[in-house]
Amino acid sequence: MNIHISKEAAAWYKEELNIKNGDFVRFFVRYGGCSTVQSGFSLGISTEEPVDIGAASNLDEITFYIEEKDLWYFDNHDLVITYHSDYEEPVFEYKKMG
Repeated sequence: MNIHISKEAAAWYKEELNIKNGDFVRFFVRYGGCSTVQSGFSLGISTEEPVDIGAASNLDEITFYIEEKDLWYFDNHDLVITYHSDYEEPVFEYKKMG
């Protein structure tokens, strides 16, 4: 499982979450919401330091990651995060691995 994040999406997180070089952005599973990979669940975000990284991507000196315990949510999909300029926010896509 991999995380792919565009430079524009990374810049959005950096600005919106007021994070600096060396910080972390965690994507975690939360109950409720809408997803194309797991019905009844969605992704949340936080800026906490990792405990047990299952997947990570570093961009612009920020580590974007998912804890090992949350990998089940992705059901053999990679997480692709791009920036949607019309909505002025990141968009999550799930791409089948392999």
